[in-house]
Amino acid sequence: MSLKQVILAAHFPGVNNQTVWSDPEAGSQIDFSSFRHFAQAAERGKLDFIFLAEGLRVREQKGKLHELDVVGRPNTLAVLAALAGVTRHIGLAGTLTTTFNEPYALARQLATLDILSNGRAAWNVVTSPGAFTGANFRRDDFLPHGERYERAAQLIDASRALWDAAGGDGRLDVTTRHFDVHGHVALPALPQGHPVILQAGDSDAGREFAASHADAIFSRHGTLEDGQAFYADVKARLAKYGRKPDDLKILPGAAFVLGDTEEEAREKHRAIRLQQVGPKNAIVLLEQLWNRDLSAYDPDGPLPEVDPDVSDHKLARGRTRQHDDVLAAAREWREIAERDKLSIRDLIIRVTDRQWFIGTPDTVAREIDRYVQADASDGFILVPHLIPGGFDSFVDKVVPLLQERGVFRKDYAGTTLRGHLGLGAARKADAAALRAAS
Repeated sequence: MSLKQVILAAHFPGVNNQTVWSDPEAGSQIDFSSFRHFAQAAERGKLDFIFLAEGLRVREQKGKLHELDVVGRPNTLAVLAALAGVTRHIGLAGTLTTTFNEPYALARQLATLDILSNGRAAWNVVTSPGAFTGANFRRDDFLPHGERYERAAQLIDASRALWDAAGGDGRLDVTTRHFDVHGHVALPALPQGHPVILQAGDSDAGREFAASHADAIFSRHGTLEDGQAFYADVKARLAKYGRKPDDLKILPGAAFVLGDTEEEAREKHRAIRLQQVGPKNAIVLLEQLWNRDLSAYDPDGPLPEVDPDVSDHKLARGRTRQHDDVLAAAREWREIAERDKLSIRDLIIRVTDRQWFIGTPDTVAREIDRYVQADASDGFILVPHLIPGGFDSFVDKVVPLLQERGVFRKDYAGTTLRGHLGLGAARKADAAALRAAS
C-alpha cells in the first residue's frame, strides 16, 4: 500500500492572540516585505499554498480594542495578487466572506487572480456574523443565522457559473433567492477551471456545506482520535453529492515548536503560551465566554463563582460563536480548573490552545506523517507564532525529513494549485441547483 502524500500550507495569521507580535524577532504584520518573505519561504519548502485570513472590522471587547486581538490587514486579494508576481508555484488562498460580497464582482476578482498566477488561486469561504460587521456595508445584520449558509452556497454556485462562462460565449444568467445576475463575462478561460474552494467550519451545517461545495476544509481538532472521527464523518458525506473521498481534503490548523531536544521544545512552547496569554489577555479571553466584565478578577486566582451571562447583549463584538452551549462550556472549564487546581490564566492557556506539534524536527515530521497516514487529516495548515520568519525553521528542518520519508514532494510537479493538491478537474456549475434556488 502506497503512502499518502502530506499536504502542507502556511497561514499568515495577522495580529491576534496567537501571534506574538511583541517578540523582538517579530516583524511587521502589514509591510509587503513580510508577506513576500513568508510566501517565498513556504515556496522554498515546496508547500502547497499560503493562506491569508481576513478581518473586515477590528473586534472589540467592552467597546474597546484589545492589543492582542487585532485581526485585520490590507485587502486580501490585493496582497495575493502582489504575491503572484514574486512567486511561481505556491498556491494563493484568501478568506473572503459570502455575506457581504456579490457574486459577479467577487468571482471576477478571483478569476483575475487565477489568471495572473497561472492557476494558483484559492478562496476560503466564510460567512460573517452580526450587525457589528455589517455596519461597514450599510447592511447591519441583514441575514438570519440560518440563511447565511444558503446565501454562501448560492454565491459559490453563481461564481462557478461565471467561471464556466469565461472563455466561452461569456453569457451569464443566474436567478436565485439571493442573487439576480445577467450579462456577459469578459474573461479568458481560467488556468485551473475554477479557483480551489476551501471552507472553515466544524459544525454539522459546516461539514455538510464542505461536503457539497468545497475542495478542502480548514478544520480544528486536538487529538488523533478526534481527527479520525471528523475525517470519517466528513468523507462519508461526499457520496450523496456524487463525490469521491479524495475530492475533499481535510486540513486542520496546527502550530509547531521545534527544539534540539524534546525538553527544550516543551519549554519553548510554555514560554510562547505565556506570551500569547498574558494576565490581561487571560481575563479578556475568559470574558468572551462569561459575557461579563471580569476586570476585577485576579488572573492568577480562581474562576468567578458567578455563571456566564447568556443574554443577547454581547461583551465581545465581531467574533463568531465558539460554543453552542455556553453554560455547558463553563461547567467543563470549572471541572478542569478544580481537578487540576488551575488559575484563570493557566486554565485559559490550556482551553484556548490549538493543535501543536512540539519536539525535535524528527518528532514533528513523524507526528505530522502519523496523523495523515492514520486518516486523521490529509495534511495541515500550519500557523507560526512569529511573522514573517517563523516558518523558516520548519522549511529548513522538518520539510527535508518529510521528503526523506517519501511523503512530501521534492519539487513541484505541476503549475496549478489543483495539481498540487491532487484534485481532479473543477466541477461545473450545478444548473439544477441554481434553478432550484430561484
